[in-house]
Amino acid sequence: MIAYYRVSTGRQGKSGLGLDAQRAAVQRFAAAESYELAGEFIEVETGKGSDALDRRPQLAAALRTARKLKAPIVIAKLDRLSRDVAFISGLMAQKVPFIVAELGPDVDPFMLHIYAALAEKERRLISERTKLALQAAKARGVQLGNPRIGADNAAAAADRDAALEPILAELAGKTLREIALALTDRGIAAPRGGAWNATTVMRVARRLGIAREAAA
Repeated sequence: MIAYYRVSTGRQGKSGLGLDAQRAAVQRFAAAESYELAGEFIEVETGKGSDALDRRPQLAAALRTARKLKAPIVIAKLDRLSRDVAFISGLMAQKVPFIVAELGPDVDPFMLHIYAALAEKERRLISERTKLALQAAKARGVQLGNPRIGADNAAAAADRDAALEPILAELAGKTLREIALALTDRGIAAPRGGAWNATTVMRVARRLGIAREAAA
C-alpha cells in the first residue's frame, strides 16, 4: 500500500501538527490488515479549490506509484484527502483504490462519495456558524486577533474566548491537535496570533471551564 498524509500549512508541516497522528493511524491499519507499506507521500497544501490536484504534486506522485505497483492509497481520514465531492469523484476516476483507515478496508467507493458529501455539508455548516459567532463577537467589540492582555483588556480577552466556545463545541470529540488544525484551517488566529497548537487549545478550553481529556 501507499500512504498519503496531508497538512494544510507550512507551519503545520514543519511542526508535525497532525502528521504524526496520521502516520500512526495508517501504521495501525496496515498492521491490523496485514498490508505492507511500500511508500509514503507527505503534502503541505490546502485541500480547497477546483485545481487542488494540480497544487498537490505529492498526491499525483502517490497516484503514479500506486498505479505502477497496483497498490491502494491509504489515508488516515477522508478529510486529509478532501471534503469536496467533485474532487473525490475526480480521484475515483483515476482507477486507483483509496482506503480510509478510520472507515476500514471494505468501504465501497460509492460510499466515499457519500461520506465526502456529508463532510462537505458539515464544513459548510460549521463555516456558517463560525462566521456568525465571529460576527457577533465583533459586534460586541471583541478583538479576535492578537490583543495585549492586561488589566484593560481582560474583559476583551474573556469575550474573545467566549466567542470561541461554540466553535470548540462543534469540534467536540476531536483531539487537541485536530481542533488546532481545524481552527487554523478556518483562518481563526490563536490568542497571540498565528497558528493554533494543542497547548493553546487546552488553555482556552480551561479558561472556559471545558473539560478536555483528549490526547494532544
